[in-house]
Amino acid sequence: MASLVVSGARHLLRRADFAKVLRRHRHKKKWAATEPKFPATRLALQNFDMTYGVQFGDLWPSIRVSLLSEQKYGALVNNFAACDHVSDELEQLHARDFVNKAHSHGELEPESGQTAAPSPASWACSPNLRCFTFTRGDVSRFPPARLGSLGVMDYYLMDAASLLPVLALGLQPGDTVLDLCAAPGGKTLALLQTDCCRNLAANDLSTSRTGRLHKVLHSYVPQDVRDKSRVRVTSWDGRKWGELEGDAYDRVLVDVPCTTDRHSLHEEENNIFQRSRKKERQMLPMLQVQLLAAGLLATKPGGYVVYSTCSLSHLQNEYVVQGAIELLANQYNIEVRVEDLTHFRKLFMDTFSFFPSCQVGELVIPNLLANFGPMYFCKMCRLT
Repeated sequence: MASLVVSGARHLLRRADFAKVLRRHRHKKKWAATEPKFPATRLALQNFDMTYGVQFGDLWPSIRVSLLSEQKYGALVNNFAACDHVSDELEQLHARDFVNKAHSHGELEPESGQTAAPSPASWACSPNLRCFTFTRGDVSRFPPARLGSLGVMDYYLMDAASLLPVLALGLQPGDTVLDLCAAPGGKTLALLQTDCCRNLAANDLSTSRTGRLHKVLHSYVPQDVRDKSRVRVTSWDGRKWGELEGDAYDRVLVDVPCTTDRHSLHEEENNIFQRSRKKERQMLPMLQVQLLAAGLLATKPGGYVVYSTCSLSHLQNEYVVQGAIELLANQYNIEVRVEDLTHFRKLFMDTFSFFPSCQVGELVIPNLLANFGPMYFCKMCRLT
């Protein structure tokens, strides 16, 4: 009888494989101790829920679901390719050139109560840019860009809202231009498409990112054009540019490092919400003020600067603009004027959804029917 009990117990232990379960359990605990408690994407969403829920109020749920949904893209036509043929092909996809459509509306009348329109320089959009998008609610995708008959790529796929800072910069033929934080290169490419750059300095502190910038330039811009535009790619500390080349440029683009909100919700790699990058994230507004101040110092008196981010945070947007302007006034006795971009917002409101309550500048907010952005941009004129 005893032997039957022992035999039955052994049989049950074999079926339960109790020892094996314990080993597996211990193994899982060991590995769990080396993994982050929460992925960076989840930390980013928690952070956004707390901060943007307060900042945007009732708008936040709509922005939130749009950020978590698939992004829309635009196709920036490469003017150095067979551009008319490329435009025809994009039109056959039922996409349309949102820049040309906006310009075809003509100049807008001043709002009631306004006594004068903005100065021509602040009205001007950078010329020669063609960017195709699908209409609101159309979630079609563009096919990947391909090598064209002239040996360069036909078009560049980008968040179409990323073109707005370049358009707002209002380049004129013969301008000397600085792209202070240029990589990965979409906005630099757009600056070259305008055919206005007498000199173009494209800078980014990260040498790996300037490597990507070089790749974009080689894929889209012929060598003779790069030589003609005197494109200079550097990896200097942008915060020191005002000391290196002060009062030197007609137009400066300051597209600063930021929390890259959409990327932070979708990609673990290079995510600024990783716990190891907490200090870096907290220091972003200070870095952004320093970079914008350097860009303003590098601008000639009478020249223009556009500051931009792909973040929704007013701490990285309006507050940075105001902080940099105060810094220049207090430390350098330099006066800077923020340009009114109301007309600009109205020009492109058929394509993008704009936040209506920015203190300064304009903010494209993601919307399921027009899922571009986020993209903040503010245009300034250095007066003295």
